[in-house]
Amino acid sequence: MDNQQPEGSVILIDKPLEWTSFDVVKKLRYALKVKKIGHAGTLDPLATGLLILCTGKMTKQIEKYQGQEKEYTGKFYLGKTTPSYDLETEVDSETSIDHLTSDQIHRATEAFTGIIEQTPPIYSAIKVDGKRAYEGARKGEEVKLKSRNVEVKSFEITAIDLPEVHFKIICSKGTYIRSLAHDFGQSLGVGAYLSELRRTRIGDFKVEDAQTIEEATKRE
Repeated sequence: MDNQQPEGSVILIDKPLEWTSFDVVKKLRYALKVKKIGHAGTLDPLATGLLILCTGKMTKQIEKYQGQEKEYTGKFYLGKTTPSYDLETEVDSETSIDHLTSDQIHRATEAFTGIIEQTPPIYSAIKVDGKRAYEGARKGEEVKLKSRNVEVKSFEITAIDLPEVHFKIICSKGTYIRSLAHDFGQSLGVGAYLSELRRTRIGDFKVEDAQTIEEATKRE
């Protein structure tokens, strides 16, 4: 791939754990010496996987890529909850899962397939009164976010290894897998949080075709 093309480039990155999406943009901007660069869809620091970056004139395609369906794999941890719905915050409740059956867990996915109403996590980058929701949440302020409709095209439990369950989800833009974890746990009456997340596909772009940050920034 020639990163110096005047029309710009589309760069697929396999984002490592604990990097923010902006960290990746900043790293590539400096390493590739490009002024115009952006990403098509944020990945949380605790998630890994496919991040699409566009440079130069290709940044005009960012919105198009953001709107495409996403595919994720990962794990839900059943029986415990956290305020952030993932491992960013400490566990704040614990419930026994001894009564749960494999059949119950598989059947619970049915309520979260198709068009569903979902409230984003308060620990998210959504703006409320001009500031990011997570800024207020981290200060202990009350943050209220409106629910919205998203589409979960496929929700499959791929393995059960309690207290964790492995999943594969195909969904629309704007779907929060953390909220899905929380709501899934609520539906089972035991609570849950997202313990692992990997984005494996955006539209026709697959993580198997992505580069590591080291590969993308290596100079010839």
